[in-house]
Amino acid sequence: METINWKVEGMTCSNCALSVNKVLSKQGMQKVQVNAISGDISFELMGETTALETAKRNITDLGYKVVDETLPPQIEKKKWLSTSLGKFWFCLPFTLILMIGHWSMSFGYHFLHNAWLQMAICLPVFILGMNYFGRSAIKSLASGIPNMNVLIALGASAAFIYSFIGTVTDDMNKIFYETAASILTIVFFGNWLEDFSVQRTQAAINEMTTMQKVMANMIAYDNDHTEHIFPVENTALKVGDLILIKTGEQVPMDCKILSGDAEVNEAIISGESVPLFKKQGDILIGGSVIANGTVKCYVTATGKDTVMNGIVTMMKHAQGQKPPVQLLADKISAIFVPVVVSISLLTIALNYFAFHQTFEESLMRSIAVLVISCPCAMGLATPAAIAVGLGRAAKHGILYTQTESMELFAQIKQIVFDKTGTLTTGDFTISRFEVTGNKLQHTGIDVDVSPLTTNHSPLTIDAFKALVFSMEKFSNHPIAKSIAKEWKTKEVIKWKKIEEIKGLGMKAIDKEDNIFMIGSAKISEDIIDTSHHLYVTKNNNLIGWIDIADEIRPEAKAVIDYFKRNNIKTILLSGDNTAKCQQVAEALGIDEVIAEQTPKQKLDTIEALCKQTPTVMVGDGINDAPALAKATISISLSSASQLAIQSASVVLMNNGLQKLPVAMQLGRHTYNTVKGNLFWAFCYNIIAIPFAAIGLFTPTAGALLMGLSDVVLAINSLRLNWKKLQ
Repeated sequence: METINWKVEGMTCSNCALSVNKVLSKQGMQKVQVNAISGDISFELMGETTALETAKRNITDLGYKVVDETLPPQIEKKKWLSTSLGKFWFCLPFTLILMIGHWSMSFGYHFLHNAWLQMAICLPVFILGMNYFGRSAIKSLASGIPNMNVLIALGASAAFIYSFIGTVTDDMNKIFYETAASILTIVFFGNWLEDFSVQRTQAAINEMTTMQKVMANMIAYDNDHTEHIFPVENTALKVGDLILIKTGEQVPMDCKILSGDAEVNEAIISGESVPLFKKQGDILIGGSVIANGTVKCYVTATGKDTVMNGIVTMMKHAQGQKPPVQLLADKISAIFVPVVVSISLLTIALNYFAFHQTFEESLMRSIAVLVISCPCAMGLATPAAIAVGLGRAAKHGILYTQTESMELFAQIKQIVFDKTGTLTTGDFTISRFEVTGNKLQHTGIDVDVSPLTTNHSPLTIDAFKALVFSMEKFSNHPIAKSIAKEWKTKEVIKWKKIEEIKGLGMKAIDKEDNIFMIGSAKISEDIIDTSHHLYVTKNNNLIGWIDIADEIRPEAKAVIDYFKRNNIKTILLSGDNTAKCQQVAEALGIDEVIAEQTPKQKLDTIEALCKQTPTVMVGDGINDAPALAKATISISLSSASQLAIQSASVVLMNNGLQKLPVAMQLGRHTYNTVKGNLFWAFCYNIIAIPFAAIGLFTPTAGALLMGLSDVVLAINSLRLNWKKLQ
């Protein structure tokens, strides 16, 4: 199975997206996602690659252009009249002449009274319009999902054909060439206005997807090992290249610092303008800026492997998803055009036979029904709002990987926090430790000790440290990493076997088949004093313990207070001992504590909580993955370099716990905007169609209102950019 990403140009509404989706599904493609706004398409290919060519050909036959994103972009010269705005400017002079002629007859003047002359003026507009709307309409009908262009083509064709009959029969009462021309001209303008407005909703995302070319200072060495620095474009860099980055320069690609230190502005990634201090061994993200300092680095990722590209991919994937609120609109959009055509036919019949209107008036009302209807509004209601919501969230360093979470945020009544690395900083230090046998305690002051004997085996402080380091270096747990970093030594024990037992700790077997364990008090039933963080045993006998210091995040209290003000219950769920958890909960004002939980117990707890009410879980995504997956909404705190492996529905960049309230508010605001857009879309069609049917709107006015309906949605969506956040 292979994931394929395409860009399809020419889609204007959800009906277009549904048509493309149907074509791909017919070819056996799986997990098809089509974004009508951005044109991004992703699907999984099953079987023969020949199906790709067939699918591409069928999509092209619908009138769209397929761009393979795996190939380098090609700059093509735009053809004449290739844009909606160009078509509008071409049609406008002809339409104005016809409209002036029509209005002059209303005042007793007979300018353009000749029907054949009117037809000749209208013909260029009609031909151009039918070449675009007519061809698209026919192909959409062939695909089984008629689009909005069917309505436009039917309306303009009805006015033109009826006028042509009047021209042949020399009946000036049947001449409506200005109606046919004005419909096509105004819809071209409306399409441009719609495209412009909707693309504005993509502005923040487009800003991130644009790979800006910058110059990099590449370092090279000659045969004499003399260093040379010369400028190259960042697109020419490869993994492993050495570069020099100075104050004020942009980091050209993801890289790792070899020497030097600097203050780095990562606003493009995290939304935070405060510079971060970076030193040797730290990762720099491509696109960030060196605020102060000079560093030598080597490139770690380029192109699609960079963190920025990972963010963009996440956002594109999220945009292609459809939250439950959109499903009803999609079902209606799929049958909208046939229903409107039926209403249009009913309009002409009722007006002519039941209400005794003239056939000309009945026809104009029927045409007005066709052109005022707007299936696009329902199809664009959700993606337009989501595009703005995702863009603003990204600027705050918040990534929604599942747009469904935006809707679910409105239902959340309780939130669960992991402790270590979530409410606390995750930067651990060893506060105390003891080697059992002589009760020697170490509080950070170097002491001179003689070899100690525990379980008939000599054990010194250095040997104890070496033992702990040799085990903890194999663990990915934040505490283990901190201990391994602090007690790093060259005296490493080589194990016969070592494994990490989730929820307990590390288990190792040496060459003499001694079993060593390090972890919580649960590693041995013989441990009576459970007040310490970690215990070390040899063959189930206690040989030492370690206490860890971990500071509460400075922003944690404000975050918890936010949820309390909004009547959202807060729960602390941790594998740590009850006393430590209670201490943190009391300091922060958390409502409930569930401590000493294994990963399996955490999973069961979250499952039970979600059955009671929709529940958010916030964790570091390391040991809480199963529980996070079960939560209604899973939120992970991670550094930017770990984004590619995150599976949470929301990711807060750079361990940004302070962004959690913003994530919830943006989710709710976006969902409310989607509901507002859908309400407008449905109300517009429910009100506009009957009004057109009784003659309150002319076809020309209907075409103008149809174009403006999508603009209203775009403007309402753009309001998300200025919503106040706490």
